[in-house]
Amino acid sequence: MRTGYPGAMDLTTQATLIGRVALGAFLGYVIGFEREFRSKPAGERTFGLLALGAAAVTGAGVLFFPISAEKVIAGVVTGVGFLGAGLIFRERDMSGHGQVLGLTTAASSWAAAAVGILAGSGLYLSAVAACAIVLVILEINRLPVYRKIDPGKARRDESDRRQ
Repeated sequence: MRTGYPGAMDLTTQATLIGRVALGAFLGYVIGFEREFRSKPAGERTFGLLALGAAAVTGAGVLFFPISAEKVIAGVVTGVGFLGAGLIFRERDMSGHGQVLGLTTAASSWAAAAVGILAGSGLYLSAVAACAIVLVILEINRLPVYRKIDPGKARRDESDRRQ
């Protein structure tokens, strides 16, 4: 029996951590499903695993190392920032001009990690609400009402689909 970590063998504490990790993974998977549905490079498994990892590390930090939990959370945010940077790339045409691709996917991965951090911290309602807000942000420009407000967006989305 380990005595170095308070509650390390307490089944209630472990069940709490498992629940937090499962919620984080599920919410990350939901965000990733939207990305996969839109044929983006990172999908449900990537986002689910990202949120799972964020929830697990944050949950362990909050439950077992509450005095320094903010350092654990800062480490998660930094690590996810590096992963997000890997999702962003620049595509150039023959003239040397190009466009930056992957920004929304990178930002979505960062948001999924934030949702995982909320779930891992035990802020369940906030995690679910944040997930819903992320989905609204990702999908709002596809609503017919939005397209009436910004008709140019419909043309831009159609040209993106052809590529």
